[in-house]
Amino acid sequence: MNKYACSNSQGGLRFTTAFLAEYDAARRVFNYINAGHNNPILRRSNGSIERLDVGGLPLGIQPEAKYESASVTLAPGDWLIIFTDGVVEAENARQEEYGETRLLGAIGAGAATAPTDMLKRLMAELDLFVGSTPQHDDVTCLLVKAEAL
Repeated sequence: MNKYACSNSQGGLRFTTAFLAEYDAARRVFNYINAGHNNPILRRSNGSIERLDVGGLPLGIQPEAKYESASVTLAPGDWLIIFTDGVVEAENARQEEYGETRLLGAIGAGAATAPTDMLKRLMAELDLFVGSTPQHDDVTCLLVKAEAL
């Protein structure tokens, strides 16, 4: 994927961040590669935070870039939050960013809810924060909550 992206990147001027993952439900193992994307957040059921930052450069910058993969095991009650920079960089009228601190607070406050309810809550909080300020980027967020087998 990286070599293809490099062949169409105008010498590295155009690049793509990506987060690629595969979940093995039987073993509860989440395998991933982070190619320069915002580091997804793994919020453990005990409230501790891990960042999924193993990988490499965004795709399209260096044709021979090396990418590492990593694995994490999800336990019941763990939350995985994968998001674009448009979430944390969304600005209000005072040009303040929503930021990861607010994102973590929203996730922590709703940890006992279902993913669909959490997403509604998070998007409502983000909308309230930005108000009528036009956004300059996409707002994309994927929430996964590990449940008991």
